Amino acid sequence: MLSSLKNMFKVPDLRNKIMFTLFVIMLYRLGSNVTVPGIDFEAVQELQRSAERGGVLGFLNLFSGGALTQMAVFALGIMPYITSSIIMQLLAVVIPKIEQWQKQGAVGQKKITQWTRYMTVGLAILQATGITYQFNNGLLGGSEASNASLVTKFDVPHVALIVLTITAGTAVVMWMGELITQRGIGNGMSILIFANVVSRMPAQLGNVRAEGGNVVFALVMLMGVAMIVAIVFVEQGQRRIPVQFAKRVVGRRMYGGQSTYIPLKVNQAGVIPIIFASSVLYFPVLLSNVVPWKGVVDFTNKYLVQPDNFVYITVYGLMIIFFTYFYTAITFNPQQQADIIRKQGGFIPGIRPGPPTERYLATILNRITLPGSLFLAAIALLPEIALAIYDIKGFPFGGTTILIAVGVALETMKQIDSQLMMRNYEGFLA
Repeated sequence: MLSSLKNMFKVPDLRNKIMFTLFVIMLYRLGSNVTVPGIDFEAVQELQRSAERGGVLGFLNLFSGGALTQMAVFALGIMPYITSSIIMQLLAVVIPKIEQWQKQGAVGQKKITQWTRYMTVGLAILQATGITYQFNNGLLGGSEASNASLVTKFDVPHVALIVLTITAGTAVVMWMGELITQRGIGNGMSILIFANVVSRMPAQLGNVRAEGGNVVFALVMLMGVAMIVAIVFVEQGQRRIPVQFAKRVVGRRMYGGQSTYIPLKVNQAGVIPIIFASSVLYFPVLLSNVVPWKGVVDFTNKYLVQPDNFVYITVYGLMIIFFTYFYTAITFNPQQQADIIRKQGGFIPGIRPGPPTERYLATILNRITLPGSLFLAAIALLPEIALAIYDIKGFPFGGTTILIAVGVALETMKQIDSQLMMRNYEGFLA
């Protein structure tokens, strides 16, 4: 391990990429702690205490690394860009033009990226306006926990300044992520999310030890290690479907005849189902703040705000399973894959090309998606159950936190490994 670390910094090009990535992360964390102008500091502290109780507000605060409850310049973090990317993927299923762009290679991808940026700015304006209004009225995580006004002077010019600052911050974060992807190491957006979720772990570990004592702290650490091992095991797991290409003679040369495989991951959807489920759970919270129906408000405040009840845990788990199947069906199309195999002159041994191949791929995909969805639900719900049993606030090993951290770390290590192996150095995963 130590020799691999030394080799990593021996290569000038790789060393410059790593240092550039660390520099951008440092700037990003700085912007996540600079509060926008016109905000009451005492109201911000009350907002942070509300986020520590978990629930939807705590989840949203997780992806901003604490910047959301600080009303920082980078309060929205990278979430608007992620949401825009997901929306563009979903729209490709129903809008033929976007599907056509996906098939055009680099030119089409450039157009998709451009429209994703436009949508990111639009979402940032809407979300910045929404959180400014919601937090200013003391609506902290779905309950009126404080009557303090977040904005010191709530009028059109001051609100416009706050919304403009947060939107500009989101655009800068988007630019930073693209810079890391182009000139740094790893996927820029994933690296920034990784920096957010990891930055809160030390403080949350200290909070667990202060609230639960050394015994609970040790149990939490053991649970965290077990979750990391399980996530690594499942993230690396895949079902390899063999594909054989027939031999064909073109002129005096023979082509084909080789064997390959289609790797179907057990967790094909990644962390997206958890994000979808949490976003949908946030809708009733917003609705209860806008629509003054006593029944809706009481039900939301009792069951959907805090993750310490059976209703929240059950609904959350079922939605994760549903969105795992939903997102997997969108990202992997058995019909398209079967058509590609047929056009390239390939076939799955024992399966006829065309519709039989499509049905075979769909069956295999459904089988491996079930354990993947149950795994995601278990990873997301175990910390919530621990919160309910031990009454711990600010659980540091949230399933989403570790899933993102481990996934990004593995992907980044693979990129560093490939860079080292190109130069005949031993890699981390070798």
